[in-house]
Amino acid sequence: MPTSLVAILVLLRSLIRSRVDLQLENLALRHQIGVLQRSLKKRRKNNCNGPPLLGFSVAYMARLALGISHRQAANGCGLASHGLSLVLDLEGSTGTIGTPRDCPRDSRPHPQFVAGESYLGCTPHSRRVVETRHRHRREQCHEDMVRCRKPPSQTCRTFLDNHVSQLVSVDFFTVPTIRFQVLYVFLVLAHDRRRILHFNVTAHPTAAWTGQQLREAFPFDQLPRYLLRDHDAIFGQDFREQLGDMGIEEVLSTPRSPWQRAYVERVIGSIRRECLDHVVVFDEGSLRRFLNSYFNYYHRSRTHLSLKKDSPEPRPIQRPEIGPVVALPQVGGLHHRYQRQAA
Repeated sequence: MPTSLVAILVLLRSLIRSRVDLQLENLALRHQIGVLQRSLKKRRKNNCNGPPLLGFSVAYMARLALGISHRQAANGCGLASHGLSLVLDLEGSTGTIGTPRDCPRDSRPHPQFVAGESYLGCTPHSRRVVETRHRHRREQCHEDMVRCRKPPSQTCRTFLDNHVSQLVSVDFFTVPTIRFQVLYVFLVLAHDRRRILHFNVTAHPTAAWTGQQLREAFPFDQLPRYLLRDHDAIFGQDFREQLGDMGIEEVLSTPRSPWQRAYVERVIGSIRRECLDHVVVFDEGSLRRFLNSYFNYYHRSRTHLSLKKDSPEPRPIQRPEIGPVVALPQVGGLHHRYQRQAA
């Protein structure tokens, strides 16, 4: 079909359509643009491609530290055999220079030696000297290391496993509405089973309102010991006094370090990707309905790898004898729950 005919048909269709349809289309497109802008990520800088002078500066520092003569440095062999060995010892563990992390360092030589290329004008004999010295240094280092037969204290993983039932995280995230209003959602997440203990929505969050949400989230007989939060100004004096009255110790994360509260940050990302990016929020009531529907699916049907592919509320194991697998739509058809149903 010619391009001009397509343009004419699109123009006629736009003239026939009502103003309400155009506004709804513009609203949907604006929502998609907002989702796309939020999902774009910055390119990570490649640390392996450093400045060209980095290798020369490291080699020069190695020559000064090891006292290589100018005659050896001029011919390049002494500089390569000493400087490169030091670079391999210092930088090999980071993956930027030397063998890859996934192979033993003593079993594979430097990539430049494998390719047969000269390094600063060295001969093959000099390259073999560098390889031998590097291997001997690694072996001597392993022999001199003092190894403890058992850890002096519990590891970080053991500590988290022992106290995971006493950890909760709180955080806010924003949701724009169709009327360009910004709503704030407050979440309380338990770390043991990734359960969302409490949530609420408001357009004007305050420290007093946040403290009240904390009282509603925890019954008197189920108080956690530690609460993880960030340095948001909304957690004011009233919030801290409420934590003190409840006997909960707050743990602050480092500024601009969301990975220190990874559980709650990942839950917020899941809420956006699996629910809010596919709907248009009108007001507080509609946002609460969307979140209630999603949290029902999240707790009862959504599996987690950290929970051995179980949901926060454990699901019973269904035998094949029960019947065929059926799909039950949830969250307005965005997701499904799969279970066996008797014929």
